[in-house]
Amino acid sequence: MRIFTLVAAALTTAACSSASGPKPAELQRLEKPQEVRVLWSARIGYADRFVFFPAVVGDAVFAAARDGTVVRLDAAAKGAERWRVTLEKRLSAGVGASERTVVVATEDGDVFAVSASDGKQRWRSRVSSEVLAPPTLANGLVLVRSVDNRIFAFDEQDGKRRWVYQRAPATLVVRSPAGVTVVDDTAYAGFSGGKLAAITLSNGGVRWESTVANPKGATELERVTDVVGDPVVQGREVCAAAYQGRVACFDMANGRQVWARELSSLTGVRVDARFAFVSDDRGSVHELDRSNGRPVWKQDKLAYRQLSVPAPVGNVVAVGDLEGYVHFLSRDSGAFVARYSSGGGPVRAAPLALASSLLIQTQDGTLVALAL
Repeated sequence: MRIFTLVAAALTTAACSSASGPKPAELQRLEKPQEVRVLWSARIGYADRFVFFPAVVGDAVFAAARDGTVVRLDAAAKGAERWRVTLEKRLSAGVGASERTVVVATEDGDVFAVSASDGKQRWRSRVSSEVLAPPTLANGLVLVRSVDNRIFAFDEQDGKRRWVYQRAPATLVVRSPAGVTVVDDTAYAGFSGGKLAAITLSNGGVRWESTVANPKGATELERVTDVVGDPVVQGREVCAAAYQGRVACFDMANGRQVWARELSSLTGVRVDARFAFVSDDRGSVHELDRSNGRPVWKQDKLAYRQLSVPAPVGNVVAVGDLEGYVHFLSRDSGAFVARYSSGGGPVRAAPLALASSLLIQTQDGTLVALAL
């Protein structure tokens, strides 16, 4: 585990303020900003050095915290708490959920599944190493990604292991959540070395593998080119971003590259029907044409503010930062239209769209539903 800590320290030094390094950009005063309304909020628990992502299934909102807390809230009832449990282990990743099951994991590789209806533990299993990304539940399976380049598939009902997909572990890796995305009978996941793989859900076999970005540079640290965040799917394409690499989209059927653009990210990419949205590792937000990767706009007034993945919601794009602000940018131009201060520590998890609002979870452990 020492190796992961060293890489995390190097990346953090490059992205945050120090006596000799770049300082986060000062926020400019907004002229006539739109009002940001707080619809409801709830206290979940501290995240420590990990990133906790909430999960939404219908009106149910599930969230977790470092101390082992797992909570179910009702979004339709202003965040009313339905149940809260505390597991005996300290957690290291966000929540994966279905209508029946909620799954969390730890830095020791423990995986816990509890009932979505009442929070009672259903089963417990293990993976080979630390888990940083929320588990993915689909087609009766629970997919858990560990930091040693493995994906474990467990039966959602009883926790029995169904298969393991494994790649050779890299010497150095980016210590950030990199999860699994499932569409129909295929799981998509990115790995170190800039690779993106399509994996058959039934048996863990590889359907295709493509390259998001190739490692470059003279030193081992310069050649770290990990796919970060979750791959995202829109239409017939799956897209992903790599640190010190590119943003690229591929044909879901065969892995053929549709387009790629040189851009380094530490958090990943989001897409909608027309655009791709990326926060680069220097704090600029980019909107790209999803059909060809050409730039539409770039917002560079948030330099070195350690931005989350941008989230397109309605007519705006929301992105969190290291001081707990959520910035709302115009989808059309990238101009600032509103800003919200959570007062709850950094917003590292991507804002999550609800039916008529936006959900954020801060590092200090507050869950907030916002609306413009």
